[in-house]
Amino acid sequence: NSKLRHVEKDVLIPQIMRERAKELCSDKVQAFTKCCQETGLLMVVKCRQENTALKDCLVGYYSDPLFYEECKTEYLKQREEYRATGIKKKPQKLTSNM
Repeated sequence: NSKLRHVEKDVLIPQIMRERAKELCSDKVQAFTKCCQETGLLMVVKCRQENTALKDCLVGYYSDPLFYEECKTEYLKQREEYRATGIKKKPQKLTSNM
């Protein structure tokens, strides 16, 4: 049964999208974080370019219907595994060599 409840469509799938988009935009996340750490209170002014690049990257994924479908498929697979086993799978984190 692949019908989605309201909470799945509006909360759980977008949560997967955010996590995956952050991983896919990790270079921009790191650049923005580094800029903020280096500039402190002036980050709003000094890190505008890094912030814009990060937002553009994330929004690009959030508004991509194919990306939504990929994340929906991933969610349905996780849901099916949970229903079959009763074991909730923890989200996988991409490990960084830094």
